[in-house]
Amino acid sequence: MIVRNWMNSKPHTITPDVLVTEAKRILSEENLRALPVVDADGRLRGLVTRAICLRAGENVMRAQDPFEIDYFTKRLKVKDVMVRNPATVNADDPMEHCLFRGQQDRMSQFPVLDKGRVVGILSASEVFRLAAKILGAWENWSGITLKVGAKEKGDLSRIAAIVDEAGAVLTSLYAVASGDAGARRIIVRFTGADAEGLAQVYRAAGYTVAEVSANVCEGRPKQVA
Repeated sequence: MIVRNWMNSKPHTITPDVLVTEAKRILSEENLRALPVVDADGRLRGLVTRAICLRAGENVMRAQDPFEIDYFTKRLKVKDVMVRNPATVNADDPMEHCLFRGQQDRMSQFPVLDKGRVVGILSASEVFRLAAKILGAWENWSGITLKVGAKEKGDLSRIAAIVDEAGAVLTSLYAVASGDAGARRIIVRFTGADAEGLAQVYRAAGYTVAEVSANVCEGRPKQVA
């Protein structure tokens, strides 16, 4: 999964000479957390966030100085308060790399660059969309979560074979690291079989069943393209 396929490819951007009050308005009206600051060629110059704009406004209001209020509303520009050299990702980076960096650096948005120019933004909204796709948020499925130990050759194949033997259709199968050392959770998604009945088959095969879900998306509207 590459960033350019999941990013917001039409991000709102502003130039360095835009007033902070205007940036604050855009952030509020568009419900955004950050705006990349770019020059005329689309090259990144900085990042201004909603928190920066709010903090600047609060400092001025707290002082109640007419000159500072006038400066804030009429002359304070984005280039005076923006974050310079913000963290970025490249359009061809793997999404897994970006998620790792977001967790490691506690970042919730990254301007996306291609040859130095801003071509998109990756934020919590895009990560939620990716998670919804992976988890099948718009599909009607049943699921079983298994607790298993360390990786063994053929273990996923055996888990998948049980679904086939039960006459069900396997829709997805993936592993998630557990909090216990060496432990994993295997999430099995399928259609065409009774969830609790299949869970009993897994138990009889020696697996520990952590969760059972049946037809979780039944009746939910389909995703709008």
